[in-house]
Amino acid sequence: MAEAGGADQLANLHLDEATGEQVSKSELKKRQKQRVQEEKKREKAAAAPPKPKAEKTGKTEEEEESELTPNQYFEIRCRKVQQLRQSKAPNPYPHKFKVTTDLRDFLNQHESIKTGEHLKDVEVRVGGRIYTKRAAGTKLVFYDIRAEGVKVQVMCQAQEAAGEVPFEQQHEHLRRGDIIGIVGYPGRTAPRNRPEGELSIFAKEVILLTPCLHQIPSEHYGFKDQEQRYRQRYLDLIMNENSRNVFLTRSKMITYIRRYFDERDFVEVETPMMNAIAGGATAKPFVTHHNDLDMNLFMRVAPELYLKMLIVGGLERVYELGRLFRNEGIDLTHNPEFTTCEFYMAYADVYDIMDITEELVSGLVKHVTGSYQTKYHTQSGEEYQVNWEKPWKRIDMIGALEEACGEKFPPGEELHTTETNDFLKRMLKKKNVECTPPQTNARMLDKLVGEFIEETCVNPTFITGHPQMMSPLAKYHRERPGLCERFEAFVCKKEIVNAYTELNDPFDQRLRFEEQARQKDQGDDEAQMIDENFCTSLEYGLPPTGGWGMGIDRLVMFLTDNYSIKEVLTFPFMKEETNQGKEKKPAAEVVGVKPEVEEGIRESGWDASKSLLVDHELYSAQVEHVRRP
Repeated sequence: MAEAGGADQLANLHLDEATGEQVSKSELKKRQKQRVQEEKKREKAAAAPPKPKAEKTGKTEEEEESELTPNQYFEIRCRKVQQLRQSKAPNPYPHKFKVTTDLRDFLNQHESIKTGEHLKDVEVRVGGRIYTKRAAGTKLVFYDIRAEGVKVQVMCQAQEAAGEVPFEQQHEHLRRGDIIGIVGYPGRTAPRNRPEGELSIFAKEVILLTPCLHQIPSEHYGFKDQEQRYRQRYLDLIMNENSRNVFLTRSKMITYIRRYFDERDFVEVETPMMNAIAGGATAKPFVTHHNDLDMNLFMRVAPELYLKMLIVGGLERVYELGRLFRNEGIDLTHNPEFTTCEFYMAYADVYDIMDITEELVSGLVKHVTGSYQTKYHTQSGEEYQVNWEKPWKRIDMIGALEEACGEKFPPGEELHTTETNDFLKRMLKKKNVECTPPQTNARMLDKLVGEFIEETCVNPTFITGHPQMMSPLAKYHRERPGLCERFEAFVCKKEIVNAYTELNDPFDQRLRFEEQARQKDQGDDEAQMIDENFCTSLEYGLPPTGGWGMGIDRLVMFLTDNYSIKEVLTFPFMKEETNQGKEKKPAAEVVGVKPEVEEGIRESGWDASKSLLVDHELYSAQVEHVRRP
């Protein structure tokens, strides 16, 4: 019966001559009807008059794209790059391009090439970013590329093209902002309209290495929006050579400082970023939390106490370059996280440290700028002519305040008293200086110093003779009771260095910490807490020591002539953008790319406009498995 049923089924099948398949009668009719309709469509299309060609605008494709909005350009560019990703013709993201030529060396070595001269036997292989693209017909293309802070012209001619990819296909996908690799030779162009040609790379092959999906600003208008420059520092560096030079100068300064200390037998060390106690400076700390230990920690406000404990341990010359974190105001000269250098030197005092400061900073300025004279412009446009050459001016704090206020201040040993507090309040009122609560003696004195002394310090100046109650970690003055051996160095009315003979008396240190604790109880959030471990270390013996701290960011500001600290930080702290990501789609979403499924990630949880959603239960289980022995 089964054989008879199979024979009946075969008898009901019919041959489809177009495909050679055996199909049912109904399927055959369906296919024949569809073919007739397709044939009619082809005949109709063939009989139709040709469509009029689009009117030529005389503009290149790149020029037309420049008229698009940024979002339009981004979406069109994403789709084109996606097509290249799929076709691999060419691969828009190759793994490797061998670069053998530094563009800076290229310009120096071949500057003497004469107009019209070509060195075809010298191979040049460079990588760089396209800043301009100019086409003269279909057989000649010029690029201006930049790399390592210099620019060079690339001349591409069809007759010189080499490689597997034809000339037109090498260049049709390239746009401003793309990173390309060039294989060619050096030469100088021979233009008809001027006597001297331009040193150029004559390209044999141009390879797309990384496309830029965004429309970069034109060189004419540039990228000048200050807030966006800080938020998009990468684009700022692409478009603004001055920003690049600032960070190169910063790196050069840090290298000089390290070399200075290394050559004098200092040991560079690293100390903890998170501490159970926020000590070492008078500042308000950031608080974080350690989950496993279930305890709050403070981001460090200074490395001072740790560095002095290393001196106790026998590392007699130490320094640290690193980040500090202070939960205070943000303005033109303050950022919540910033870079400092601190050093501590056994058997030195504040006067030795003054000499080192003058030598280090003066030498640094000379090394970086080539001169001891620099110019600095304030936000209001005021210009300061700064002479960094040693020796620097020295000002006694109390003497200068007496001169400014026209009254004799209480003696040093009484500066911490209630009577002095009343006197300082009277001075503030007399001179119309405001000091927000809490009005401790230290805070009021600091306000007076800022108003009447710091404002006079344009050239590098040492302010000395600080009261002990303003300096809980400094040693008392050997000749002036109530004062301590401390100085602050000011330039352009801003502090750059704080230093002193370190307090190494464990009895005195505890009393100073207790006074700081009293000020904290009065509401001074910046007062220091008692660090018992540090006090214990002093009981083992800290040799006579000089300590010093310098703000790197502020010094970079002065030497690069920037009045805002944000200009000298690669990524300064910025308020969160409220409309961030609401309008713009990511590239993957524009072209419909979906993520590959990976362990621990829910495929159904994908939202291209947001991110991958992690399966937290699986993640927690994996973490717990790792923790178990």
